[in-house]
Amino acid sequence: MIALTVALAVLVGVTLGLLGGGGSILTVPLLAYVAGMDAKEAIATSLLVVGVTSAVGAISHARAGRVQWRTGILFGLAGMVGAYAGGLLSRFVPGSILLLAFAAMMIATAIAMLRGRKNKTAASDGTHSMPVGKILLDGVVVGLVTGLVGAGGGFLVVPALALLGGLPMPVAVGTSLIVIAMKSFAGLGGYLSTVQIDWRLAAMVTAAAVVGSLIGGRLTSMVDPDSLRKGFGWFVLIMSSVILAQEIHPLVGIAAAVLTLVAAGTTFACSRSTHCPLQRLGRRTEAATSAA
Repeated sequence: MIALTVALAVLVGVTLGLLGGGGSILTVPLLAYVAGMDAKEAIATSLLVVGVTSAVGAISHARAGRVQWRTGILFGLAGMVGAYAGGLLSRFVPGSILLLAFAAMMIATAIAMLRGRKNKTAASDGTHSMPVGKILLDGVVVGLVTGLVGAGGGFLVVPALALLGGLPMPVAVGTSLIVIAMKSFAGLGGYLSTVQIDWRLAAMVTAAAVVGSLIGGRLTSMVDPDSLRKGFGWFVLIMSSVILAQEIHPLVGIAAAVLTLVAAGTTFACSRSTHCPLQRLGRRTEAATSAA
């Protein structure tokens, strides 16, 4: 199981390097259900793995000019405050509740990805800056969620930077890695006051994830991010059904998985047909959004 955990950790790194998020969404279930850690140890270890991996992955993005340092550092500092507070608050919440909250975050994140939101107003050179007040407020809120449940970092930061901050997608991805690294280490500090982690296994998983992040960073300019984000969104929904099955009841997880597969199949089939009602609805929604 350790070998399988380490091998799957490479995929976690690829996800972080490629999408600027999603590492914790995969790492927590990986550590909890494959490596056999309890919920709080899995979340704390995930924060270490994701923090180190994000920091290393950010290097390749920075070299390519895909990091806006001012926004990233301000967002990260605010996020560290929220993440540390979330890590401290976690001691008062049962592990099963944290995992259910994690599943809820996975579902919300997947839905956001599947909506296929696009950043139409971003400056092409990545020089657009968010207002300081908005950076700090968003950073604290996202950081609190990250520290409390060990998730919600990148897939909340990237939309915030791209859609609200007006950064082009590649710059939002690179900048988010700086933010995720800062928040993850702060959240880990909060957890380590009450949780012990297996440092040997954590080091092995982290090393594997770092390798994956370097691969993902190189793939950023080669893969269509919208298609990848949507595909990953379906995968995240399936992963959330595993947690629901473990923490609530197997039938709940099975029902969630079946609904996800049906929805994914319907969406795929509809994308192949010009007469699909969903396609017409999507075009009308897009037109209304553009007019607004």
